[in-house]
Amino acid sequence: QVQLVESGGGLVQPGGSLRLSCAPSRSIFSIDTIDWHRQVPGKQREWVASTTSHGVMSYADSVQGRFTISRDYAKNTMYLRMNSLKPEDTAIYYCSANTLGLTYWGQGTQVTVSS
Repeated sequence: QVQLVESGGGLVQPGGSLRLSCAPSRSIFSIDTIDWHRQVPGKQREWVASTTSHGVMSYADSVQGRFTISRDYAKNTMYLRMNSLKPEDTAIYYCSANTLGLTYWGQGTQVTVSS
């Protein structure tokens, strides 16, 4: 069992930046793949980015070049750095952790991009 606690969401103007954090209840050394997803009410959850334990990172086309996913092993925390935010990035953002064939989800954090 892995609990994930997300933070860092909020209101930001277009062109601004935010950094989302995701803290797992166990060592991130034991987590195979970390993903970030987002969801707008009434729409399907959308995959945003992922990173494997081997350091391979992948991004959705819509965020490529603007978002960066990372792990900080010293702080046992996972991050999603979001730059050049657009109104269409507005959503609830979720982190997920995949380990031993199981997937665990955080509770989500709201990101609103608006002037």
